[in-house]
Amino acid sequence: MTTTTTLDQRVFEAAIGALELYGIHLGSRLGLYDALLGGAATVGEVAGAAGIAPRYAQEWLEQQAVAGVLEVDDVAAGAHTRRYTLPEAHVGIVADPLALDHLAPLAGLVVGIATALDDVAHAYRTGGGVPFAHYGDHLRRGQGAINRPAFTSSLVQEWLPALGPGTIETLATGGRLADLGCGQGWSSIAVARAFPNADVWGVDTDQASIDEARAAADEHGVAVRFECADAGELVAAGPFDVVTILEALHDMPRPVEVLAAARAGLGADGVLLVADEAVAPAFTAPGDELERMMYGWSITHCLPAAMAEQPSAAIGTVIREGTVRELAQAAGFGQVDVLDVDGGFFRLYALRP
Repeated sequence: MTTTTTLDQRVFEAAIGALELYGIHLGSRLGLYDALLGGAATVGEVAGAAGIAPRYAQEWLEQQAVAGVLEVDDVAAGAHTRRYTLPEAHVGIVADPLALDHLAPLAGLVVGIATALDDVAHAYRTGGGVPFAHYGDHLRRGQGAINRPAFTSSLVQEWLPALGPGTIETLATGGRLADLGCGQGWSSIAVARAFPNADVWGVDTDQASIDEARAAADEHGVAVRFECADAGELVAAGPFDVVTILEALHDMPRPVEVLAAARAGLGADGVLLVADEAVAPAFTAPGDELERMMYGWSITHCLPAAMAEQPSAAIGTVIREGTVRELAQAAGFGQVDVLDVDGGFFRLYALRP
């Protein structure tokens, strides 16, 4: 693989990209995109709808138009008379939290990492880590929001059915599912909504995530038992027909222990669904854009967060298929299958005892 641009050009473009992500973050956080969903609007109309100062509304709208996120009706018109529009093709990306192309939460992830970079640098020097909570609300909510579309639709429509027809029948008739590392709970909520007869548990070690998951479940009127607990406690609550670990295995300091607990908590015909990064089979350099992104998350967040607890497997974001198989074997699983499903950023595994 060869690079198509010089490094100085790439760094320059990356700086522009980072600043534009901050613009997207402000638009999402302040409701500026929502203010444009009703159609073309002026600076004053956006400022009034979002409750922000008009001068800031003007600068943000102009920046978004220059960046190509918004369209403007007449560039020659006065600053307060020209009208701005959010194109239909961009609504899902920045304003629809359930759209499969909703990528605006990436901005929140970047903002959250930026707030913790001093801690990350300290961890590099000491060999320690940075607890997940130190990355703050923006990263936690960004992580939940970036996965929400796939967890809301693909998980119940494609991923769980790929485990075999028996899985769906079991959940539909009152089966039990435990969602380990559930975060803000969107995956657990989606399963409970799709299978109202199922007994669904969401488990995570981050109390703030569990609190938000409980609030979301109440808001959506679904019954999920959310617990701030260690995966080891799953055994006592079993057996479960399905256990899921969705984009969380690579973050776990002791993944073999978690997988072993999941295995012990499964029923005789149970299955563990793992979704994790769809990276290349082996390290190569230079890498493609997916590898570059995953290593970017790893050096700034996933590895430091995993190393905050010791001893740690210290896997990092770039968890390759061979690593998943090694972890599963060490935990006692006898069968590991890669599911023939397009998981987007994720590779899907079915682990059976």
